[in-house]
Amino acid sequence: MNLTSNLKGDLFGGITAGIVALPLALAFGIQAFGAVPGGASLGAYVGLTGATLLGFFAALFGGTHSQISGPTGPMTVITATLVGGVAGTAAGGDFSTVLLTMALAAIFCGLFQILFGIIKIGKYVRYIPYPVLSGFMSGIGVIIILQQLFPLVGGAGKGSMVEQLTQLPDAFAATNVTALLLGLGTVAIIYLFPLITKKVPSTLVALIIMTVVSLFLPEGTFGTIGKIPSGIPMPFFAKEGVSLAGLDWGTILVAAIIPGLTLAGLGSIDTLLTSVVADNITKTKHDSNRELIGQGIGNAVAGLFCGLPGAGATMRTVVNVKSGGRTQLSGMVHALLLLAIMLGLGSVVQYVPLSVLAGILLTVGWGIIDFKGFKDLVKIPRADAVVLIVVFLVTVFVDLLTAVGIGMVIACVLFMKRASDLVEGGYSSQELTNFDKESPWDDEHGMPDTVAHKIYVQRLNGPIFFGTINKFKEVMNTVPQDAKIVIIRMRLVSFMDQSGLYAMEEAIKDLQGRGVQVLMTIIQPQPMYMLTKMNLIPDLVPENHTFKTFEECTQFLLEELESKR
Repeated sequence: MNLTSNLKGDLFGGITAGIVALPLALAFGIQAFGAVPGGASLGAYVGLTGATLLGFFAALFGGTHSQISGPTGPMTVITATLVGGVAGTAAGGDFSTVLLTMALAAIFCGLFQILFGIIKIGKYVRYIPYPVLSGFMSGIGVIIILQQLFPLVGGAGKGSMVEQLTQLPDAFAATNVTALLLGLGTVAIIYLFPLITKKVPSTLVALIIMTVVSLFLPEGTFGTIGKIPSGIPMPFFAKEGVSLAGLDWGTILVAAIIPGLTLAGLGSIDTLLTSVVADNITKTKHDSNRELIGQGIGNAVAGLFCGLPGAGATMRTVVNVKSGGRTQLSGMVHALLLLAIMLGLGSVVQYVPLSVLAGILLTVGWGIIDFKGFKDLVKIPRADAVVLIVVFLVTVFVDLLTAVGIGMVIACVLFMKRASDLVEGGYSSQELTNFDKESPWDDEHGMPDTVAHKIYVQRLNGPIFFGTINKFKEVMNTVPQDAKIVIIRMRLVSFMDQSGLYAMEEAIKDLQGRGVQVLMTIIQPQPMYMLTKMNLIPDLVPENHTFKTFEECTQFLLEELESKR
């Protein structure tokens, strides 16, 4: 698809995504520089710069046509930790040191991501188990919410999450009622305005309405962004007010490399997950390694101009696609709109209350939390539940990448134990790893012609778990568009984990959304137990549409066909 094949849709999608991105870029930038005295105006500018440059270059060079990139919650949490750590040191009292450390971390992030793409590491992201992602994203959501409680009540929290939790009682005791009401009003508008219309982004409506309301309130009763710099972004070595003389470059480089690697790893995961979401909506297939290279170029350029690093943004990407965006042009249009805003609206943005941006981020954090995963904790395999909880707690109280690493180790050890148990139970290695979508099984040869030409049989062979769900999705996508009845054969599916259960749920819903009648033949007890416990049976597939043998399923279809004559 060339850049002009969907011009109208890309223009509208990009403009809509840019409108959604504006308040988030401001909010994430201010969150990142919350520990810097007077950092609100600087943070707003850094956030807009990052959203503009990353958004443009990631779209231009990336491998996901409809992806919208910019500052995101997970990336901002890492950047805020970096900025807070540098600002808390003696050397960090110098404004230049804080800004340059963040800029170099963003550049290193980009260089590492380019390296990831060159060595083709993108394909391995698919092997991250659902419980790890669920605990990780939920932990980030909680971090964002806890951090925004301080500006919501007119205060500022510093230090680790444990330290911030201990500071909350004092912050609540000194609540600025005006700031609190502005923030709560923002949250209310974001959730209630879509009941009126979904054509206009509710975050933008909340930002405008509550900022206008604040203009009629007494000055000095709540904090605002303050005047932000305007004009074309300049590289850090030519930026006015930034002095490079006398800086300890060795210390700055050391302080930036590890956060840069952390940002690169986190941003790669965040981006490629969004790419999968875009693929599911547009029915396309992204190039994961090219996407990492594009993200790397975008983050490196953003860092060069002191912009906030980021990643593929799920909500903005979905808005873009739903509004008609299909090619890289939509992402570039979104970035150019933000650039125009930087050049012309800096004097207006200064009046936005900090508690309004806190209200916006509270809804972002709430949306990141995987409530479905927590709701199903008592239903999913116990090992998956343990992984989710451990990753969640480590994310909140220790470190984000440490959480992913620990979760992956635990998940892999537990799966090796399961695989060992299955092999000892008599299953071959082929049965543990492959899906067979071509050859009919022996019991299908006797299928009557009156039934055979009306159905599509999807044969699954082996466990459906975090390591095979991408292959499972590919197999399920081979179901013909004109199929009316699909039989999912699970005779050789020996095990399903949480990742597999959610993948199966998504596949069934997709088929049923196309008007397909789904039947299932199940013999293995563990998958049947999990499908029933998770209510996929009978909520999605009625019990009378599940069968212990293929012969029973065939007889059911014959009887149904006879009854319709």
